[in-house]
Amino acid sequence: MITKDFEYFKPKDMIEAINLLSKFGEKSRVLAGGTDLVVQMKENIETPDAVIDIKGIKNLHEILFEDNTLVIGACVTFSELIESEIIKKYFPLIKNMSKKVASIGIRNRATIVGNICSAVPSADSAPILLVYDADIIAKSSSIERTISITDWFTGPKETGLHDDELVTGIAIRFPEKKHSGCYEKLGRYSGEDLAQAGVCILAFEDLIYKVAFCAVGPVPKRAFSVEEILNGKEISDDLIEEAKQHLLKEISPISDIRATEEYRAHMMGVMFERGLKKAISQIHGGGNV
Repeated sequence: MITKDFEYFKPKDMIEAINLLSKFGEKSRVLAGGTDLVVQMKENIETPDAVIDIKGIKNLHEILFEDNTLVIGACVTFSELIESEIIKKYFPLIKNMSKKVASIGIRNRATIVGNICSAVPSADSAPILLVYDADIIAKSSSIERTISITDWFTGPKETGLHDDELVTGIAIRFPEKKHSGCYEKLGRYSGEDLAQAGVCILAFEDLIYKVAFCAVGPVPKRAFSVEEILNGKEISDDLIEEAKQHLLKEISPISDIRATEEYRAHMMGVMFERGLKKAISQIHGGGNV
C-alpha cells in the first residue's frame, strides 16, 4: 500500500508533461510502465510529490525507422518490441533480448526506456543499447539533447538525466556493415528473474566486435579492452581465452543472495565464449540475427 499522498497528472501532450517536470523537478517521478516505480512507492523508497503519467502522449508509443535510424518511444513496452515487424527485420537482437526480460505480464507493461531510467546494474536492455551505440533523447522546457548511452549510466540507479528532463525515446543508427549479435543472460529460472550476469556481443563481417555487460559491476558497461583484443583478428580458441582474461579485469561481480562472485565471474567467461561463437556463426549463416 502507498502511504504517502501525491498529486497524479496524466498530460495529453509533451508540452504539458515537460511543464509539470519543470514545476515539480526532483519532487516528481515519471510513470510509463510503472513496474519499478509503483513497487518503490509501496516500499517508501520513492516518495514523490507528483507522479506524471505519460501513457496518454500518443507519439511516445511509436516505433519508427526512418533515414536508417530506429527510434523507440518512451512508452513502448518489451512486448511491443517483440511483436514489431520493424524490430524483427532490422534489430532482431532487441527482440531476442526482450523475450528474456522477466515474465509476459511484466513485458506487457515494462518499457525499454523505463529499464534504462531505473539504471539498475542488471538492466537487460543496457548491453544491447551499448553495443549499438544508442542515443537517449531527452527534452526539457528549454532544450532537446541526445545523451550517448556510454555516458548515460553514472552510478547504480543513477543516470545523466536532469530533473527537469523527460526521456522521449531511444535512437539507434542501423549499422551499414553486415553484422549479427547475441545476448547471453544468466538467471536462476525462466521468467521474472533479474540477470545474475549478462553479456552482449555484436560481431561484424569485417572482424570488428563490440562487447558489453550487465549485472557484474556497479553500472552496465562496454568492455573496450576486450574489443581491442578481438578487433581485426580471426577468432581462435587462444584468442578467446586471451579475451576472457581481459573481460575478467573489466567486471567486478559481487556475492549476494542470488549468486556468488566466483560463479558470476566463471559464467561470464562461459557466456562470452558462447555468445561470440553464436554471433560469428550467424553472420556466416546469412543475415542479422
